Amino acid sequence: MILESLSINLPLLLTMVFIIALLYSSVGLGGGSAYTALLAIFGVAYTVIPGISLTLNLLVTFSGGINYIRRGHARLSLILPFILSSIPMSYIGGRIHLSSHIFYLLLLISLIAVAIRIYAVPQLKMQLQLSNNLQILTSTGIGALLGFIAGAVGIGGGVYLIPLIIILGLGNEKEAAASGSVFIFVNSLAGIFGRFHSGNYQFMEIAPLAVTVVVGGFIGSYFGAGRLKPEIMKKLLGVVILIAIVMLAQRMMLS
Repeated sequence: MILESLSINLPLLLTMVFIIALLYSSVGLGGGSAYTALLAIFGVAYTVIPGISLTLNLLVTFSGGINYIRRGHARLSLILPFILSSIPMSYIGGRIHLSSHIFYLLLLISLIAVAIRIYAVPQLKMQLQLSNNLQILTSTGIGALLGFIAGAVGIGGGVYLIPLIIILGLGNEKEAAASGSVFIFVNSLAGIFGRFHSGNYQFMEIAPLAVTVVVGGFIGSYFGAGRLKPEIMKKLLGVVILIAIVMLAQRMMLS
């Protein structure tokens, strides 16, 4: 059993997962990088971690996407180029089996990138002015790359997509968060299909985690979509990421 292999008791794990889902969903993210790091740190086999993280991503961003869509922040014209190119690449990534070294290295790099985004570049004031054709081409390329990473590692890619939307001048923070939720949802679904077809996916064993992230994700996205300032939630999210980086690095050095 997946959860029986943990080096941590289940109630504590569920509490940590709830906090991650709440914080990530408040800024339009699913939490894949944190779930992946958490499961890796506490002893889950790296071969099944991406499937679990993709499932939790899917559930968090489903409720998150609904809250952002209800408040009118989602624009199909903004989201469509990203998801059309990312879906097939996420499926392909979900069918690929990485070595444990590459898997943990990609995860650590992803977490460090998130921390840099939060603390070293707190405000994205730079915006590029791109033509419509170049915007579509750029969005398509970014979607394909992030989709592949999503399927292979279990990281939804929204943590990179959201700042890129702002830098490229494609939308504001709320629109970027809404796009991130939708993007993570469709890529997580495609990645799960890839994992399922490769015979490396079991949903029922992680049902307690699934229920927990649905509750945390709905609460976080509800407040993030309309009540809380994104800067506050990002700082809290940064603390979670820094802790995950230290613990994952220690585990890599001991393995």
